[in-house]
Amino acid sequence: MRHIISILLQNEAGALSRVAALFSTRGYNIESLSVAPTDSTEISRLTLVTTGPDEVIDQINQQLLKLVDVVGIADMTLDDHIERELVLVKVKVSQDNENKLPNLIDSVGARVLDDCPETYTLELTAANDRIDEFIDRLGACSDILSIVRSGAMAIARGHNVLAANT
Repeated sequence: MRHIISILLQNEAGALSRVAALFSTRGYNIESLSVAPTDSTEISRLTLVTTGPDEVIDQINQQLLKLVDVVGIADMTLDDHIERELVLVKVKVSQDNENKLPNLIDSVGARVLDDCPETYTLELTAANDRIDEFIDRLGACSDILSIVRSGAMAIARGHNVLAANT
């Protein structure tokens, strides 16, 4: 099963490498990883996506809590959450398909960031499955030259908040 794990950790050198080492020593891949400071300069939020059996991911989560740098953790996929990912795509569109691109862009809520005569650079923020679908549809009407994805980010719905020492 796919898991989005949100981790609050000390904003210190080596903290990220200790988290990554925990996954690699157990033979699990991190599919995506996003790290940024929180409202506190001392704490960063690390959001990672991995796949594996629930029991193994639960064990990894328990091991993460034992790391000295980790101050809070939540497996976002276990509760109701909002998930988003950012994708930037550069495409080359043939004259035959040039009329299809605006309809596709409008239908998914993407934005044109750059529209040179030869290429278009597009941006879309959406859930993972919608981004995959957008890329598939885009590939059917253009030549995809480059794709840059941020990886998933997630936040709990409602009043639930991941905070330090939870």
